[in-house]
Amino acid sequence: MKIEDKVKLIVDALEDIKARDITVLDTTKLTSLFERMVIASGDSNRQTRALANNVREKVKEAGEHVGGMEGEDTGDWVLLDLGEVIVHVM
Repeated sequence: MKIEDKVKLIVDALEDIKARDITVLDTTKLTSLFERMVIASGDSNRQTRALANNVREKVKEAGEHVGGMEGEDTGDWVLLDLGEVIVHVM
């Protein structure tokens, strides 16, 4: 899957659960660890966890790599490692 398609899939998954302030940053010139960073906000810890879970499920359904997920227990800030894309949900 092309990086643009993956980012669109992630943004669509965030919009499905009504994420706010979705921002996509191109990090190719800043680091070799990942190419894009997606940042989004939720209105509560419950919504933050739901947003992260929806992104993880949609990416898995598309057959893409899903790495680690941190912060799910509290839901204050959840980090998803999706290979060339990192997702921060706060």
